[in-house]
Amino acid sequence: MTASPAPLRVGVVGLGWAGQQHMEAYHALDGVELVAIAGMEEGPLAELAEKFGVEHAVRDWTDLVAIEGLDAVSVAVPTFLHAPITIGALEAGLHVLCEKPIARTGDEAAEMVAAARSAGRVLEVAFNHRRRGDVEALKAAVDAGTIGRPYHARSIWLRRAGIPSLGSWFTNREMAGGGPLIDLGVHVLDYTLHLFGEPAVTAVSAVTHAELGPRGRGGAGDGKQQVGSAYEVEDLATVLLRLEGGGSIVIETSWAAYRPAGDEFGITLYGTEGGADLRVVDYAPSGELTIFGGDGEEITDVAVDADPGRGHEAVVETFIEKVRDRAQWAANDGSLALGRARLIDACYESAALGREVRLDPDTLGEPDGADTEKLEDGLDTTIAEGGHA
Repeated sequence: MTASPAPLRVGVVGLGWAGQQHMEAYHALDGVELVAIAGMEEGPLAELAEKFGVEHAVRDWTDLVAIEGLDAVSVAVPTFLHAPITIGALEAGLHVLCEKPIARTGDEAAEMVAAARSAGRVLEVAFNHRRRGDVEALKAAVDAGTIGRPYHARSIWLRRAGIPSLGSWFTNREMAGGGPLIDLGVHVLDYTLHLFGEPAVTAVSAVTHAELGPRGRGGAGDGKQQVGSAYEVEDLATVLLRLEGGGSIVIETSWAAYRPAGDEFGITLYGTEGGADLRVVDYAPSGELTIFGGDGEEITDVAVDADPGRGHEAVVETFIEKVRDRAQWAANDGSLALGRARLIDACYESAALGREVRLDPDTLGEPDGADTEKLEDGLDTTIAEGGHA
């Protein structure tokens, strides 16, 4: 009889919505013990510790990562804290699951990936929207060749009035790294490139706008996490990605814009043998997914009913599987999320320069790839130096 593996002991830094998603997922898994949580809010800290039967409830993340016998930690805190906490946890010998975006910049993300490689530990980033049932159903259709070769997409995440909280760290450029492009757009970028099969991106062209937020319009949220910041980031961004082989992707993201009320994200995908459209309104568990087909005369469109999917639960479960399998450690060092961060950097730089920024796709996921020159005309800039418009 084979003995069961020893339980994995895990902790969570961050007590907000995302942190609680990680707590719920760990708590539900066999062979995993949620033994520690950390956060500054004393009331929620005590309540969550009682709810999940947590042995260690501490205010400071440094106390959490120092707990003897801990195997892994989730980092679910504001973006400006991702890098220091993740690097500290990796240096303490822990595997890390970090919330998106991996960091404020490609430079910070590169430091995190380098730390994961040095420690020989897993670094994963929670791109939970690719684990939605409707996105997984669309991915299955693409992989099966149902729409042929995808060559163009328009992907969105748009809000009418959804600035997370005016005056909070979200609207502070230094603390957040940017506005809806880095907050929502990184999800859109991730699920779109995932659906395309991770094509190489050779150039980006972006425009950002800050029309409503600076005037105090479009705010949402509960007023928490205030830092007294002016509105320093964009409230709408649009991006064109050029893909190796001639494909293209357009991404639009907004926190605030005069458009239909609510929150909408999705993708329209064009292929050589068909197409697809996915629309999710106000975080519906499953969106409206249609696969378009036909030979030009006959129309064979099909509405697909997809399961809700498992989101953070699936992300956490996959993370634990990788932690348990030592053979997967080296291949899961955060490189994919680093590539996403460098693409976001390039988008902000393109918006600031008012021109296309060209990329070397081979360097995007490498920690030392930030020195790559992007413009064939010799412009002396690098991906890591891009400003945020």
